[in-house]
Amino acid sequence: MLRATEALTAGGIPYVGPAAAVMQLCYDKRAAIDGVRAAGIDTPADVTSFPMVIKPRRGSDSLGVRVVRSGPIPADHLTQELLVGTEITVAVLHETVGAPLRIELPPGAIYSFARKYLLRPRRVAIVDEEVQKTALRIATLFGVNWAARVDFIRSGNRLVFLECDVAPLVGMGSAFADSLAAGDMPRAEQLRRLILAA
Repeated sequence: MLRATEALTAGGIPYVGPAAAVMQLCYDKRAAIDGVRAAGIDTPADVTSFPMVIKPRRGSDSLGVRVVRSGPIPADHLTQELLVGTEITVAVLHETVGAPLRIELPPGAIYSFARKYLLRPRRVAIVDEEVQKTALRIATLFGVNWAARVDFIRSGNRLVFLECDVAPLVGMGSAFADSLAAGDMPRAEQLRRLILAA
């Protein structure tokens, strides 16, 4: 999708969706983490010892994210501390923030691509103003111009930023749609804002 937005932007063709520059920033995990960290928001620490979480530097949707306990690490991967806690995701649509959703995962499991889209765990709406405020700060920091889903982990008293997906699945039953619905935005209003980009 990044290539499509870059081509549309270069051709001066208007479209509804994430700006190419926003996608470039958010899908470069090193740049995204560094920007969020510089803004004073907690992020996973970079580590060199096992166990650790590794993730490809570029991409989205937690593709390739896994826990490793030994072995070589690909050169194009980030190496981060392994945090144990509660995974949380929340939608942001044109500066409106949905209700945070707690992801019901087994202890120590990570919110991987497979768990996000194939083997989806139960999601429970929670009240957490810190998550909502931090998600909006991150969306503003990245210049999100359309829709985003921001992922966190709450580990002890830490709220830690994990990922900002600026081209999230927006269909019925997606975490994005469910977060907004739980935050009292009906589906019709979601679609109106997504389509009209307003």
